[in-house]
Amino acid sequence: MDCIHVSNIRCYGYIGYLPEEKILGQWFTVDLSLWLDLSVSGQSDNIDDTFNYCEAIDRVKGIVSSNKFDLIEKLATAIADDLLNLENQSHQRPAIQKVGVRVIKSPPIPDFGGQVTIDITRENSKFA
Repeated sequence: MDCIHVSNIRCYGYIGYLPEEKILGQWFTVDLSLWLDLSVSGQSDNIDDTFNYCEAIDRVKGIVSSNKFDLIEKLATAIADDLLNLENQSHQRPAIQKVGVRVIKSPPIPDFGGQVTIDITRENSKFA
C-alpha cells in the first residue's frame, strides 16, 4: 500500500483539559500519513487520480479551529474519522484505506517545557 505523508500542519485551537487552554488557546502541530493506492496517479500524472493533500490540510485546520475537545486523543480521532469518511466524489481518486494522525502540543504545565504527542492509526472499515 502507498502512503502520502503530510507533516507540520500548524493550527491554532482551543483544545485541552485545563481551563486556560480553552480560553487562551494554543498552537498544535498535526502530521498525517494517508495510505491509499497511488498506482493510477503514478502513471497518469493527473491530480484527479489521487487524493489532493490540500484538502486534508484544510480539513485538519477546520477541525482544530472549530472544536473544544478536552483531550488531544479526541482531536486525533476526529481528524482520522473525518478523513476516512470522505466520499470519493470523483469516483476516480482512490479512497483512503488507513490514516495515521500525530497531534503535538506544548501544554501549559508549570516547570514543563516539553511537548506531548499522540499517535493513532485507524483503518477504513471498507478495507479492514
